[in-house]
Amino acid sequence: MKSTSSFIQINSCNLPYTFCEQIGKEIKDISDEIPFDIPESWCWCRLDSIFYHNTGKALNSSKTQGTKMQYITTSNLYWNKFELDKLKEMPFTENEIEKCTVSKGDLLVCEGGDIGRAAIWNYDYPMRIQNHIHRIRPYLQVDMYFYYYVFYLYKSAGLIGGKGIGIQGLSTNALGSLFIPLPPLAEQRRIVEKIEQLLPFIEKYEQAETQLTTLNTTFPEMLKKSILQEAVQGKLVPQNPDDEPASVLLERIRAEKQKLIKAGKIKKSKHESVIITRDKIPYEIVDGKERCIADDVPFEIPDTWCWCRLGTISCYFDAGKSPNCIKQSVTGDEYGVITTTSIQLGYFNESQNKVLPPNFEVKEDMKVKKGDILITRAGPMNRTGVACVVKEIHYNLILSDKTIRINMPDEFFDKDYIVTVLNSPNIREQIIRLMSGMDKQQVNISQDKYKTVFIPLPPLEEQHRIVAKIEELMQYCDRLK
Repeated sequence: MKSTSSFIQINSCNLPYTFCEQIGKEIKDISDEIPFDIPESWCWCRLDSIFYHNTGKALNSSKTQGTKMQYITTSNLYWNKFELDKLKEMPFTENEIEKCTVSKGDLLVCEGGDIGRAAIWNYDYPMRIQNHIHRIRPYLQVDMYFYYYVFYLYKSAGLIGGKGIGIQGLSTNALGSLFIPLPPLAEQRRIVEKIEQLLPFIEKYEQAETQLTTLNTTFPEMLKKSILQEAVQGKLVPQNPDDEPASVLLERIRAEKQKLIKAGKIKKSKHESVIITRDKIPYEIVDGKERCIADDVPFEIPDTWCWCRLGTISCYFDAGKSPNCIKQSVTGDEYGVITTTSIQLGYFNESQNKVLPPNFEVKEDMKVKKGDILITRAGPMNRTGVACVVKEIHYNLILSDKTIRINMPDEFFDKDYIVTVLNSPNIREQIIRLMSGMDKQQVNISQDKYKTVFIPLPPLEEQHRIVAKIEELMQYCDRLK
């Protein structure tokens, strides 16, 4: 490429200094275009002034003349390195070979892809380039690594491929008109030598900063999970010997369920589970048969607590419907069906829903009510098995077929505690093991499998204390973000 002769000088007659560029007979003030200050022994110049540059060949399946040869694209060019495992071929004519071949010492810069990304070709064999790569060669002796670091600086500072005043693209004209500093050759080499001395320390600092950033990002969530796990293992708040033991609470729950069965409001379980403890070892009795479940429960619990199945303590298990909805977001009096995104970890987002068709018959038992415990039962793994309590509800909503509602009498449970248990790490692992479709993107878990989940049950008063302590600690976790 032919360059337009450009001469840049400093006009120091008046302070502050101004930079003037002369192209032919035209002289203009370019002070506002100079990226930063440089020492007096350096010069500013356009890239065209000291480098010859061009792009490679455009891929064109209709042009078949020439010899098939390997070439590199922007996908092979990374910062200060090349990935050459998978090279493609296309035909090059004699003229194209001369123009598109890079030699050892050439600086290659991405015109497309990650604009401005650069590396020096340091291989002893030549290579061809595709049209989205610039080949840069000096007219005079320079240290090419110095200019590699110039491109690295410009890219990092947003002066190339950035937003705002930087160069958005890097066409041949844009590259040629780029202002670059020109230090004395010996100083270029001293700068490169110093950079290479400092790079190992910079890389260590970058690794440390990355680790610290990751820790700062993940620590609040990790701490929340630890708090939940401590809570459901009876380690978050002290036990009170005056509390009614969970075993007595469990008997009262069973008595209440018997009343509902006699009243015909719920059905009797075909295989009722009763868990007892002897010498701190849990045993389960089903259909008159007893077996040790010490290996099935995920952890030890305090003496005043009990293990039980979720189905044992739940009075109602409901799943919803999945009608064809007509639009997103319920805003008025129409009915909506909740989606799995409505159920977040520990809270209910009622704005995430879809509107039911006007002819859909809504039955009373379909409706979502304040105080319901909701669990997702299908979807991506990270969204399945998530539980929340409906604290407030301002719209008419029904359950979807991908959600389950659990109902428990308030006099026996703190529902926030039950949700805490279901969302705690070890219990969630138990739920994940019960999921189907683990080899796919979408998983699911049935109502019957949910009923088999082991739940640690504390005395009711301790449930309240646990929930209160969690609410207190979660505020501190949120401040860490």
